[in-house]
Amino acid sequence: MRGSIFIKIFFGFWLVTIAILGSWQLAVQYFDSMSFTGVEHRPGDGSPQRRVLRLIWALENSPANALPKLIADGRDKHGVEIWMLDESGQDLLQRSVPPDAAELAQRLQRGRRRAFKLTGEHYLAAHAIVRPDQRRWRVVMALPPPPHRVLGVLGANPWLRLILAMVISGLACWALSRLMTNRLRELQQASRLLAEGDLGARIKVRSRGGDETDELARDFNTMADQLEARIQAQRQLLRDVSHELRSPLARMRVALALAMDAPEKRTDYLSRLDQETERLEELISQLLSSQQSDLTLDKHIDLVALLQQLCADASFEGKADNKRVTLQATLDQAVVASSADLLLKSFENLIRNALHHTPVGTSVAVHLTLDGDHYRVDIEDAGPGVPDEELQRIFDEFYRVDTARSREEGGYGLGLAITRRAIEQHRGQVQASNTGHGLRLTVKLPRPN
Repeated sequence: MRGSIFIKIFFGFWLVTIAILGSWQLAVQYFDSMSFTGVEHRPGDGSPQRRVLRLIWALENSPANALPKLIADGRDKHGVEIWMLDESGQDLLQRSVPPDAAELAQRLQRGRRRAFKLTGEHYLAAHAIVRPDQRRWRVVMALPPPPHRVLGVLGANPWLRLILAMVISGLACWALSRLMTNRLRELQQASRLLAEGDLGARIKVRSRGGDETDELARDFNTMADQLEARIQAQRQLLRDVSHELRSPLARMRVALALAMDAPEKRTDYLSRLDQETERLEELISQLLSSQQSDLTLDKHIDLVALLQQLCADASFEGKADNKRVTLQATLDQAVVASSADLLLKSFENLIRNALHHTPVGTSVAVHLTLDGDHYRVDIEDAGPGVPDEELQRIFDEFYRVDTARSREEGGYGLGLAITRRAIEQHRGQVQASNTGHGLRLTVKLPRPN
């Protein structure tokens, strides 16, 4: 769960919320204590601000004869100088009042109950009180100043503290959100580049590990790789088709020109023209078959009976060259879903291909076995095999191991491509491997449930 983006989001915003609440609480406690720095704090007395508030309450409600002692205790025990001024500005104890304290007390005459002022030496706080005898007094206290003017302003204004907390939490959440969405922005940019035709657009990501965004980036890179491979294959197919069509069309043009120039041989040239037309039609038919994508598996075929028939037909054809095709099946019946005679053509193509490449006097071995949830068919010849680096390419359109072979001998290179597509449309797979004494083509088809 450590690499999960859900855990990151959950704990991230949870920690941010805790940090905001905790910083707010700490700030409140800090400013409460900062405003009265230097005041003696004894266990059980409460916070300094609360002691001062209790002192103001005592000055407002205590008997008149107890006021001098309260003022003296504030100075001696808490280090807070206190002046109680009547409406005329005279101190209760007939002391001289500093100008700053007198000016701050004047502010309370305009209906204000509290006033604050920061001087170079003190932090002055004034509070209006009403004694039980209905006389109005103004209490001015001189407190030690805060360590910094900005902190003093923040301590005196809770709205500024709220705005500061909002700004700090906003910056923290912005940075956290940006950190979590960077990968999505990279994915968006790469997707746009890919949509604009840049097939090399990729996202830089570690090969393994990470959270869901890393998995998404790797999946995108895999998709882009497959898309690039498919588009390159389509482009190559287009080039190959153009090349393959050019030759018969050129021969048809030559035959037509010769037929027009030599009327006495027109029949021969028209026959050649008809032959090239048939080859062109065959090529187009095979090409369309290799690109067919829609398929409905609407019938069932027994592979045992199918392979027996194909092996018998191939053996009959190979008698002229002393070639044989043998079948070894460990099953009495192997029924699979198919579409029309597509599987018949696929296996016929594989067996004929093996028969064509096996040397004279040798045989092709066909094996049918049950491999887990799949039927497995192995077709082995005794031919020269295929270079290892070309084993997968033999299933590509227009690919030939021997590029020097003519169309008449080697075909168009579409047979195995058609077979692979047909097998894959049956939810199977086909692969080639060298056995050391020939080539093995392996087909796996899913067994119906």
